[in-house]
Amino acid sequence: MASVLAADGATATVGNPAVNISIFGVFVLITLVITFRASRNNKSAADYYAAGRNISGTQNGLAIAGDYLSAASFLGIAGAIAVYGYDGFLYSIGFLVAWLVALLLVAELMRNTARYTMADVLAFRMRQGPVRTAAAISTLAVSLFYLLAQMAGAGGLVTLLLGVTGEAAQALVVVLVGALMIIYVLVGGMRGTTYVQIIKATLLIAGALVMTLWVLALYGFNLSSLLGDSVANAVEGRDVLAPGAQYGATGTSKLDFVSLGLALVFGTAGLPHVLMRFYTVPTAKDARRSVVWAIWLIGIFYLFSLVIGYGAGALVGPETVLGAPGAVNSAAPLLAFELGGTVLLGIIAGVAFATILAVVAGLTITASASFAHDVYASVIKKGQVSPNGEVRVARITAVVIGAVSIGLGILALQAGLNIAFLVALAFAVAASANLPTILYTLFWKRFTTQGALWSMYGGLIACIVLIIFSPVVSGAPVNPATGLSPSLFQDVDFHWFPLNNPGIVSIPLSFFLGWLGTILSKEKPDLDKNAELEVRSLTGIGAEKAVQH
Repeated sequence: MASVLAADGATATVGNPAVNISIFGVFVLITLVITFRASRNNKSAADYYAAGRNISGTQNGLAIAGDYLSAASFLGIAGAIAVYGYDGFLYSIGFLVAWLVALLLVAELMRNTARYTMADVLAFRMRQGPVRTAAAISTLAVSLFYLLAQMAGAGGLVTLLLGVTGEAAQALVVVLVGALMIIYVLVGGMRGTTYVQIIKATLLIAGALVMTLWVLALYGFNLSSLLGDSVANAVEGRDVLAPGAQYGATGTSKLDFVSLGLALVFGTAGLPHVLMRFYTVPTAKDARRSVVWAIWLIGIFYLFSLVIGYGAGALVGPETVLGAPGAVNSAAPLLAFELGGTVLLGIIAGVAFATILAVVAGLTITASASFAHDVYASVIKKGQVSPNGEVRVARITAVVIGAVSIGLGILALQAGLNIAFLVALAFAVAASANLPTILYTLFWKRFTTQGALWSMYGGLIACIVLIIFSPVVSGAPVNPATGLSPSLFQDVDFHWFPLNNPGIVSIPLSFFLGWLGTILSKEKPDLDKNAELEVRSLTGIGAEKAVQH
């Protein structure tokens, strides 16, 4: 989400800044109170990293939904449906189907095996130092790109809705958002972050429900009438009820869609901040239950987004959506303004702001825990560090990561960087670097350290290199409507990779490199450790104990 503007057409205003800032302030105040109350129970590393492992499956399902449904999901998918119809909804399908991979292959086994982070699993039967370092680098790469997108999105959203202009004012907004994020993580830890995510998920789903019922009520709850108006208002020559409006015009775009689908489906089960949520529940059964709850909640939300998207297409119109700052990302706020004026706009904007705060808090605690637990405690200190010392390093790391993301967020906002590109990169990196290694570790007893390193580094490097030399960064054709290329850099062309998303190449390559590295490795697999990993992954015995060896 780069920016969002809800205009009334006549005055091109952003509603009432006083109403918007009041709603923002109420949410921030409530969540800060909850965060400070939650901090009273943070007495150990398990409390800080995993909320004491006493979050119920239902609560964790809500928190996962809060972590997963970022502002890009809320605003981007509704906008894609408003403009492209059927093809826009395919994003929802990809995001939802991805949870089946997490449910069937990852959730229970990861909960049983690890203690705090993804690297606990990957390094269990490997050489600790290199594998934990590689996992931490991958985690930081995914988290930083995600954080960068959310921070820049927060700056764009808030500066527009509060009516502030100028680079200094925008930078100040990003700094304030970053400061709030750091406070949530420093004070509340995973417990405070979890409660913020639960509140945010509840608000987001409730807000989407209100808009859905409102739109349907205007059409007498006749979905056919809604779809008919959406078709009537569509861009000339575009069938928003059939596939092919966005993907399918050329052979390359069809392949690009397959590549994007692979990244979405396989990336979700490799997102470190999603995986870390599985360690907050007391049992593997609760981990399964939390994913089932998340699937239901996310699925219902995406059904709401279908009505919101087609509602924006019918009541606002795709030309108005595309003409507003933020383009497709402006569809939901524009629809809110159309339905309920300034008040509903302020509420929906507040929900979007809540969404950003919850997601960045989850990302920050994941990245800081990965460095403190995997690099500092396990690699640098060789396990010879007190839990309090480890948590102290995690908090320092959270401040550093927050400061870096604030700086990069300001640059991204002022340079107008393509936020969707950054989010897609995070999914592609997770799918390429993390998931193949996780699956090999859990299910292939011959897998070795060399295979893990080749898979993680190979997938990470291939993914980033292919995106750098793709049309996303340079060389995309100029859009006749805007006169601009959608590429990151407008005036140069150094692309040679034809697809916008590298998943169709980098994901199979990572699986192949993991296999090849293992086959060529002279290291013999640790069969005893593999047997212990298999027992632990199926039963959970020993998950509470330290995993260093």
